Amino acid sequence: MTTAPTTRVGRTRRRRTAGGALAPWAFLSPAAILFVLFLIIPIGYALYLSFTQLKVAGGAFGKKQQVFVGFDNYVASLTDPEFVASLGRLGMFAVIAVPLTLGLALVFALLLDIPRVRATRFSRTAIFLPYAVPGVIATLMWGFMYLPSTSPFTAAFTSLGLPAPDFLAAPEIFGSLANIAIWSGIGFNMVVMYTALRSIPTELYEAARIDGANEWTIAWRIKIPLLSPALILTFLFSVIATLQAYGEPQTLRSLSNSISYSFFPLMKVYRDAFALDNIPGAAATSVVLALGTLLISVFLLRGLQRRTFDS
Repeated sequence: MTTAPTTRVGRTRRRRTAGGALAPWAFLSPAAILFVLFLIIPIGYALYLSFTQLKVAGGAFGKKQQVFVGFDNYVASLTDPEFVASLGRLGMFAVIAVPLTLGLALVFALLLDIPRVRATRFSRTAIFLPYAVPGVIATLMWGFMYLPSTSPFTAAFTSLGLPAPDFLAAPEIFGSLANIAIWSGIGFNMVVMYTALRSIPTELYEAARIDGANEWTIAWRIKIPLLSPALILTFLFSVIATLQAYGEPQTLRSLSNSISYSFFPLMKVYRDAFALDNIPGAAATSVVLALGTLLISVFLLRGLQRRTFDS
């Protein structure tokens, strides 16, 4: 008499268990589908193109065919003087932009975290606001500030009888581009650092003040060491953003003769793919940049994990 109810209860429990196991996959499926469609498949297709080349078959007026060429595109990309020069220019840009962006963001975060500082909410909003401005618009705004015919700096130097600097000429162009990146990137990094500072227990600061430490000592001895995970994370974000630099130099190129079509690596990728019709070569260069970004990210994230486990 009790076999049928027991069987029904067992079936109900199995259905609930199966439904509970499938529920996470059901919630994750939209993100997983978008991840595969818009990231995995494009990367796989670019990787496939990087091992091929378009060659003319059947004489001078033959038809282009896609043939497998192995690592020829990678060898050509890594030995291309233009690509090597673009990496050098990107390195000069990074040396200026990354340290100043993170340094100023850290200074602002520490200043906002000092007790009894007034107008902190307004200051956070004002510092963060440039990050909300699209990169193209920010570049155009600063471009008019750099252009000699419209620059207030040029007018000020001229009124004082001094030679006006040309912000759009080399080597000043690196500082001009870095200034746009710094102006736009300080706010985001400052918010990340300030949020990390607010999570530090205030008892540490109170104990340090009882021992006679001033705000500078607290910042140097307590806050900055405990901020190291956030500093590594923001450094990673800044490096990735630097490797992806494209919009600012591409927009500013129409105002400056110092910016070529292959000034930065991504500009060279765009030129090779759409101006020179060398899509396989551009795909190989893109894969090289992606692998470099991946290696840097893994190295920094491992350092962050070791730092987290040690603390």
